[in-house]
Amino acid sequence: MVAEDSQLVQRARNGDEHAFAELVRRHQDRVFRFVLRMTGSRDESMDLTQDAFMKAWQALPRWEPQAQFRTWLFQIARNGALDLLRRRGTVDFVPIEEDVDFAAQQPTPEEQVDLRQRYGLLDAVLRQLPPGHREILLLREIEQLSYAEIATALEIREGTVKSRIARARAALLERYGRATGERRDA
Repeated sequence: MVAEDSQLVQRARNGDEHAFAELVRRHQDRVFRFVLRMTGSRDESMDLTQDAFMKAWQALPRWEPQAQFRTWLFQIARNGALDLLRRRGTVDFVPIEEDVDFAAQQPTPEEQVDLRQRYGLLDAVLRQLPPGHREILLLREIEQLSYAEIATALEIREGTVKSRIARARAALLERYGRATGERRDA
């Protein structure tokens, strides 16, 4: 039987390091991927991911059982990434195509070239978006968090999440349309 995150967190709060290690195993790849896309640096993302889990371990006594561990963890990781971006004064972006498995899809060579060009253009357009737009799109579209989970992670209202996603998508589509020469009429 596989334990739920909330059960593991409760056990970890009681000092069970193995339970916390299971939480790390379950969530480290997603946290790392999110932070990497926010910061653009593999080394810094590794450090930030480790730091997020260390902060989570230290803050477990303050974790509220009604909160989802995953959402709470993304909030910690996000804060670390934003702190790094503020210190750095620049914003980079890691291409999405890292997660695309072209071999599994078995496209033709022409389709592969077309997909790579589209991903490259999408990456360039995403780099132009403000960090707030980028993070909300990553959480929703890449990490597939619900509106409620995003609201919790970003400490905003669910309605605000929806409006920010709408604005971020509109900005992305508008810039992508300009980059491709396609006009996007509402």
